[in-house]
Amino acid sequence: MSDCRKGCQVEMSREKTIKKYTPGMIIWTIIEYVSLVFFGFCAVIPIISCIITAFKTSDEYSQTSVMTLPKNWLNFDNFIKAFNQANMGQAFINSLIVMICVLLVSVIIGTQLAYVLNRFAFPGNGLIRNMFFFASLLPAVAMQVTVYNIMSGLGFINHLYGYIIMMCGTDVISIYIFIQFMENISVSLDESAIMDGASYWTIYWKILLPLLKPGIVTACILKGVSVYNEYYCANLYLQSPKVRTLATSLYVFVGPMGSQYNLICAGVIISLLPALIVFILCQKQIYSGIAAGAVKG
Repeated sequence: MSDCRKGCQVEMSREKTIKKYTPGMIIWTIIEYVSLVFFGFCAVIPIISCIITAFKTSDEYSQTSVMTLPKNWLNFDNFIKAFNQANMGQAFINSLIVMICVLLVSVIIGTQLAYVLNRFAFPGNGLIRNMFFFASLLPAVAMQVTVYNIMSGLGFINHLYGYIIMMCGTDVISIYIFIQFMENISVSLDESAIMDGASYWTIYWKILLPLLKPGIVTACILKGVSVYNEYYCANLYLQSPKVRTLATSLYVFVGPMGSQYNLICAGVIISLLPALIVFILCQKQIYSGIAAGAVKG
């Protein structure tokens, strides 16, 4: 009897699996995987082309197609030339200074704004949040004429400190990340600290700020990558070779007589490596931080 029951259960499970995978579902699953492979391949092609071009000599690049493999994969002359001629060492230092200053200001201002907006009820709280949301909808390019006039009037053009001040503007995404993390922290911690005689500054500095560490890491990574790769404003306001950032340093290989794309691709790979290393080391904090900040506790 037991063998018959087992046989019947096996047959029933087979029928369920057969009914579960209908021809329409099989076709749809195939379409999904084919589309994923196709779009993934489209996303990887520019990176592969950039790597291939970075190892080609000038003659190879002019005489072969983009996807033709170079003859010598151990030729690092393009990387050396790109690093030296574009002064990428100084550009990397400038980018690092800008990124550190912007991140410090963004974290301090963003966490304090999140603390005030989340913990205190006052007239205009909702208006301030709506204004931040409205500011995120405005296209940055449309406001560049006004911003350029302000920067020119203050004498901030071609100065690294002027560019830093401009980049320290309101970071709406970071503020919302901090607010979401702040909502997951119990208000009873604030009340207990107030009963013990702690001031609002002590609560912010010694209680809330350490608990916001995952949100700070997430905001710093997202903001840091965007500042590190920022090109438009850096090219507009930092035109002097001494204050160029890493994103604009490769502009020296572009000229009216043509562009040296093999050197540009080599420089792109050099500039990509630091951001790639940071992303690989901190990808768990990025994914977990965004997921935790998107859910209210």
